[in-house]
Amino acid sequence: MARSDEAATDPASRPSLGERRRTALRLDIAREAVRLFTSQGVTGTTGDQIAQAVGISTRTLWRHFPSKEGCVRPLLTAGLDVAVDALRHWPRETPLLRFLTDACRHGTLPTADPAVLDLIRMTRTEPSLRAVWLQAHDDALPVLAGLLAERSGADVGDLRVRVHAATLNGALRAAAEDFALRCAEEPGASDGELASCLHAALRAAAEGLPY
Repeated sequence: MARSDEAATDPASRPSLGERRRTALRLDIAREAVRLFTSQGVTGTTGDQIAQAVGISTRTLWRHFPSKEGCVRPLLTAGLDVAVDALRHWPRETPLLRFLTDACRHGTLPTADPAVLDLIRMTRTEPSLRAVWLQAHDDALPVLAGLLAERSGADVGDLRVRVHAATLNGALRAAAEDFALRCAEEPGASDGELASCLHAALRAAAEGLPY
């Protein structure tokens, strides 16, 4: 959901030019890493090749990422970051299930990025990329717990809050993985189908354990 006009025009709320350049470079690195991983495999790709494809030194590459697999993290966290930001504007009168699926249908959440979908599919068969994907979601857990705690008025360390945050986190991940697989089978899959995947995952989470 869009921020208020005041927040959007406040210079203090915008990243500095240096931060924007750093973010752009990290995304360039991530995209080139995915392209190389897709074409020649993770094992067959070196950090030197990724750096050369981006047009930077290998030393610069390692200043931004600790490993070649870690280079893809910005693409894996981009969708999570947008979803978390959207939750900060979640209206109190709107159920979470409806809010997030409506956000997909109305274009508030990011459209499907082919590079990200390729990457998510690779996490199923590449353990090193799977570790980066799972770590990205694990890092999002405290943020989600904080948002849910604020919403409910409970303490962020409350077991119920932590379970709900983990459930929401898992639903977001499962929906992304399901949609990535659908797109492999049906290249024309639309953002409406992303909303459908998200709705199905959240509905399953809301139903609780089937025992």
